[in-house]
Amino acid sequence: MKRAMPWNEQVDVISSDDSSSSDGDVEVGAGSGGKQSTNNMTIDQPAKEIISEGVVIRRAEMYQEYMKQIPIPSHHGSVIPFTSWMGLSKSIKQFYGQPLHYLTNILLKQWDQLRVGAEDEYRPLDTIIHPSKAEATIWLIEEVHRCTTSPHHIAKLWLSDPMHHGFVDPIFPKLGKTS
Repeated sequence: MKRAMPWNEQVDVISSDDSSSSDGDVEVGAGSGGKQSTNNMTIDQPAKEIISEGVVIRRAEMYQEYMKQIPIPSHHGSVIPFTSWMGLSKSIKQFYGQPLHYLTNILLKQWDQLRVGAEDEYRPLDTIIHPSKAEATIWLIEEVHRCTTSPHHIAKLWLSDPMHHGFVDPIFPKLGKTS
């Protein structure tokens, strides 16, 4: 199905109708710059990018504030067997019922990628690193990420990666009152 006129022309018709009804002396094609440039700025792509950047920064601030409120477990219940860092993180999330920070998830993925091509690549990781030490390492890194990460840094990373949602855990533990 063809349109009667291209999208750009439809916008021009609407904006010329708006400007002619409010200001009779402003000509759309005259290049006077006044109102015409202001109307175009509201539909330009850079304006949309600025708005979405602000939204992402606000979401990162909310995310970081939420992650700060989740307490790190003070004692560890049992030894969790694992073959990879991502496997251990999945087990930790299930066992403790809480998310890991976005940056922790990214780091653990990178650690698994570092093993590719190593002579012990296919050896289960819990036979190389003791499970208690590995879990303690994750919780230490998690504490650093929860307590010290800048929301602006997170927003910058999220803006550069359209698939960042894959590393933000959808686990929402019940939080105690923080007053």
